[in-house]
Amino acid sequence: MPHLHLEYTANLPELNADVALMRLNNTLVGSGQFGAEFDIKSRAVKVETFKVGTAMVERAFVHVKLALLSGRSPQIKQQLSESLLTVVKDLCEWPAGVEVQLCVEILDIDRESYTKTAIGV
Repeated sequence: MPHLHLEYTANLPELNADVALMRLNNTLVGSGQFGAEFDIKSRAVKVETFKVGTAMVERAFVHVKLALLSGRSPQIKQQLSESLLTVVKDLCEWPAGVEVQLCVEILDIDRESYTKTAIGV
């Protein structure tokens, strides 16, 4: 735990997903909220088909979704959200002439029903 999902639109050619995930993971480790670095699982998905609004202008987005075991305070969640957004803002050179929306969403996973095991450890 946690699970980090990074979605970004295909019209952001400068965004390097591997670098982005490492930076986001390092931010989570640095927060002190998680037991071990190997507990952080992240993945990136480039979205090829998308629409942002209805205007006929070029737009893009980067959406980070962080799923955490329930029980953290709203203040901790806000700190995590803000620190991840800071990383996202600095991920790449954003393309000129493209309206880009950056956002972070924090989700709670029910602690009582979450199960996990590791194989080959």
